[in-house]
Amino acid sequence: MKHKPLREQVVVITGASSGIGLATARMAAERGARVVLAARSGDALARIQAEIEGVGGKAIHVVADVGTRTDVQAVADRAEATFGGFDTWVNVAGASIYGRLREISDANHERLIRTNFWGTVFGSLVATEHLRQHGGALINVGSIASDLAFPYQGMYAASKHAVKGFTDALRMELIYENAPVSVTLIKPASIDTPLPQRARNYMDREPSLPPPIYPPEEVANAILHAAVRPKRDIVVGGAGKAFTAGKALAPGAYDHLSAAIVALQKRGTPPRNSDGALHAPVPAGITRGDPPVPVMRTSAYTRASLHPMAAAAGLLGFGAVTALAIAGGAASRRRRG
Repeated sequence: MKHKPLREQVVVITGASSGIGLATARMAAERGARVVLAARSGDALARIQAEIEGVGGKAIHVVADVGTRTDVQAVADRAEATFGGFDTWVNVAGASIYGRLREISDANHERLIRTNFWGTVFGSLVATEHLRQHGGALINVGSIASDLAFPYQGMYAASKHAVKGFTDALRMELIYENAPVSVTLIKPASIDTPLPQRARNYMDREPSLPPPIYPPEEVANAILHAAVRPKRDIVVGGAGKAFTAGKALAPGAYDHLSAAIVALQKRGTPPRNSDGALHAPVPAGITRGDPPVPVMRTSAYTRASLHPMAAAAGLLGFGAVTALAIAGGAASRRRRG
């Protein structure tokens, strides 16, 4: 299945006020798409819309809590009223909690599941009702935590496992119906976004992400690739692929890395805002966080997975050049001999 060029598309993005969602919105607008921005922070969305329109792009924004189905439906209705519908729907909105599972309140657990899981469910079901009739792409942002568990982010990992199960089942039902809808699950590794600082934090230290850390634009590029040339799953970050492969190979050994994983999730500084953005929006409008380690420029693994033929051609070309060099060296040695 292949979809319209991005410049001909209307793209709906939830969680568009910061991080991956904001990076995706900016990149989509730069590539000519009309963008529908959705998040809880109306002020931030208004600024982002003005920024996009200021450079000639087209955007609208809708204030919405993805954990409420009527809010999600309002996003679709606004896209329909303004642009006549949409071609790609991207579920990005998400939240996290750092702390031991037994220490976290039921209300906080429920709020995280409502945002991460039910927000994806509502977005997917609302989107596919439209896309069944018109065709297009549904793109859900999961995580490598869709395949791995992380101590001190237990409910986050549970929500991303649930997102994967739901996304896989929905894809199968759409295939069974022969619906003209592609379904992609994006699974980022550690990404430089404000998510750790916006998380509800029960720890005595500021949260962090285990390195290596990749830029949010790398995820945005994968999302927009899937909007035109769908793939079933895209892992963003070669380290994430290595982690999931290692866990699949030796799950017991992975379990015993818990102490190291907990240590990697803690910085040496006290928490700045332990409440985070779990229950209410906080100032938004930025794509990057402030990790204590350098951020990778790109992910060579992800770029190669998006363009496997080009990567294969490059490897063949490199192999041919190497073979010629070796053959030339051998011939030269024979002449000297």
